[in-house]
Formats: sequence, structure tokens, C-alpha cells
Amino acid sequence: MEQQLTFADKKRKTVERAEFTEDGRYLRKVRSFVLRTGRLSDYQREMMNANWSKLGLDYQAQPFDFRAIFGNDNPVVLEIGFGMGKSLVEMAQQNPERNYIGIEVHTPGVGACIAYALEKDVKNLRVICHDATEILRDSIAEGSLAGLQLYFPDPWQKAKHHKRRIVQPEFVQQVLTKLNSNGFIHFATDWENYAEHMLAVLRQFDQQLHNTSETNDFIPRPDFRPLTKFEARGHKLGHAVWDLYFTKR
Repeated sequence: MEQQLTFADKKRKTVERAEFTEDGRYLRKVRSFVLRTGRLSDYQREMMNANWSKLGLDYQAQPFDFRAIFGNDNPVVLEIGFGMGKSLVEMAQQNPERNYIGIEVHTPGVGACIAYALEKDVKNLRVICHDATEILRDSIAEGSLAGLQLYFPDPWQKAKHHKRRIVQPEFVQQVLTKLNSNGFIHFATDWENYAEHMLAVLRQFDQQLHNTSETNDFIPRPDFRPLTKFEARGHKLGHAVWDLYFTKR
């Protein structure tokens, strides 16, 4: 007997909206992520299935109504690629005056994030399991975000894969339209080449963005960005991390 697919299982297969050319052919897109087939545990699956209506948001072709979602007018910060969600939950817990939305395409991380949010009784967080570029394009209203966080995205180390890096001029331009006045962009990476790439891309928007770095490049890790287990392990091995923090002019 074939096992019935649950909501969480189906999410693993529908993280992007299929698009087609005028003659009906599937439109292949350059994506910044690969859908890994890591095991979705029974616990993570149950967390998604049982709590999605409370903590999850689905892609929609029109902008989200943040006031209706959170029940307040607090500023909204969007994080792309939250991994297992521990640092995002901790940030939401530490900043109850802000609302947080996290996007992650890998369902084990989504399930783990929901479980941790419930454990910490965090109310100011919602999660999305979908392609972030589509969410930004269609589901986020212009001028509605207080900030955009992108921590340790896939660096796509090989030069031939650099086009897959999510931080590109088109991406930053799109983010700028979604930020409100004085909104921020905060990137972090442990790959020096990607850090330099990020800085070069952001510098293309000098008229619209202000670099808060005193040296006009990177900032020390700010206290408000929780130290992840991955990052702490890297520190012990002597790995550096580069943070960039820009604000909208």
C-alpha cells in the first residue's frame, strides 16, 4: 500500500512555482539552491503538519498583510535561508518588538525551526518553505520590510557556479524596493571570495545604500546576530566570518 503524502512531504516537492514560456515549455531558472534530499524526521514532519496554520505562510501572488498575520504594526525583518532555525528563533525571542519571517527550502530545517519556536513560545515569527526570489517578487509589498538578513548562503565556490549565488545586483535591487526608509541589509559569510563578491555588489548601490562599516567594508560580528553552532565550530578551527551591514539612504 502506497504511503499517503502529508502536507510536509508535499512541501518538499513544491518549493517553487512552475513557470512556462508562451509556447508551453517549462522555463528553467538559475536557482541559488539545490533541493537536498535530507531525511525529514517523523518529529519534524509532525511539527510542520500540526502547526503550519499557526506558524507557516504559503506563497501567494499578492503581498502579505503583515498586520493581519502578526496582529500588530511592528517592523518586519525577513531572513532568507535560516538552516535549522535556531539563531532565527533566538533573535525573534530577544526582539519581541520586531516581527520575523524566515524562508528556507529544506523541510527538515523548517520542521526544526517550528519545533524550536514552539519550545521557546515565540509568537513573532512565521516560516515559509518556498523559493525566496519568488516570495520577494510576489508576496512582499514594496517598502514593507525593516530589514533583510542573509547568513551563510551557499557560496557556490567554483567560478562557473558564481552565477548561482543569490547575491547579485538584480537581487539587491529587488530587496531595495521592499525595504522601508532606513531599512537594513545584513549579510554574513565564511567564504572570503563570496564576502568580496557581496561587497562589490553592494557598492554598486552607493547612492541608495550606506555602509555602516568604519572601514567601508566589513563590520565585526554584531552581538545581535546569534552565534550559530556551525560558526562557533568554525571559530575553533580558525575560520573567519565576514559581516556586511548596509542601511537604505
